[in-house]
This record gives sequence, C-alpha cells and structure tokens, in this order.
Amino acid sequence: MMKQEVARRLLDVKAVQLRPEAPFTWSSGWKSPIYCDNRVTLSFPEVRTFIKNALADTIRQQYPAADVIAGVATAGIAQGALVAEVLNLPYCYVRPEPKKHGMGNQIEGRIEAGQKVVVIEDLISTGGSSLKVVEVLRQAGAEVLGMAAIFSYGFPIAAENFAHAGVPLLCLSDYETLIQEAQQLNYIASDSLASLAAWRQNPAEWGL
Repeated sequence: MMKQEVARRLLDVKAVQLRPEAPFTWSSGWKSPIYCDNRVTLSFPEVRTFIKNALADTIRQQYPAADVIAGVATAGIAQGALVAEVLNLPYCYVRPEPKKHGMGNQIEGRIEAGQKVVVIEDLISTGGSSLKVVEVLRQAGAEVLGMAAIFSYGFPIAAENFAHAGVPLLCLSDYETLIQEAQQLNYIASDSLASLAAWRQNPAEWGL
C-alpha cells in the first residue's frame, strides 16, 4: 500500500522522527513527539524519485485536467518542481507574502487567469499556510483543482479548514499510518501508543 511504503521510507531516512520520551518543541510552542522535515528526502535520490513519481501519479489519476503545478514556499518548492518536470507541466511557486523589492512578486513564475492548478505541499499540519497559497492563486484568476502533499498529521482542524475552503486534499501518507509502521519496525515501544494517539487529538495540551 502506498501510505505504508511512504511512511517506511520517511522513517528510514529520518525525514520523520518519533521521540515521545523526549518531545520536540515546535515554533508554536507546542510539545510534540514527532518532527517531520520532508526536505531530507531530497538528499536521497531513490526516496526523492519514489516520492515525486507517487505525487505525479496521484495528479494524473485525480487531477488529469491540471494545466500548472504550484509549489508552496519554501518546503514545497523543490517537490513541486520535481513533479512538474515528471508531468511536463508549467511550474510556479507561491511566497507567504509579496517580495519587498524588485517586482514585488508573490507568485514566482507565470499563472494565467483560468488555468487549472494543483498545489504541491510538503507537510500538512493545520492547513492554514497552505490554504493561504490557494487564496493567492484564486486571486490571480487560477482555478485550484486541489492539493497533493507528502504527509499529514491528520489533525481534525486541517480537514475542517480544507473542507471550508473547498479544496480537495490528497496525502501520500499520514500520522496514523506512520505510527502503525513505526510499531511494526520497532521504532517505538507499544507502551508509547496511547501517548502518541493523545497528541494527535489535542496537540496544544499534550505534554503539559
């Protein structure tokens, strides 16, 4: 299964690390038993190729009408460019805010009004920053068909945010699958499972 295979590869190259006994601290201040940086996969050609092909296949199957691929800055820039190359489609990426100099671009590349766009993201947490990119593209006149991402934490708030924005979201793997694979591969102890499950349901309060 794709979700399991992606989870295993992310664990193998330590793009995802699980450390419930010594939690990470996110920039938000949340304590977390997991840290995900899928940019690490770019350093491993076999994993990088597997992921770009998996994303490209997903787009071929689910968004065959796509005219353009758009990456989310910064982590989605490289992933999006790789996918656009596989699909032989035009590519752009979207900054969190317009540049303060030069042309003042927020969209780097070219988008024409009416073009159908699929957005590529590295990681989905709450979906807030990813959906800001969708809004920028819509303001430019693009039709956003959906978003494809490597990994999602599976927070309920993310599903709500994407549904509210009317944006279909497809992820190659997710937190629940990763925990199952980590247990099978002996990355985590069985007595950590309850704590790991509790974090996903209430990450803001976990570990306090």
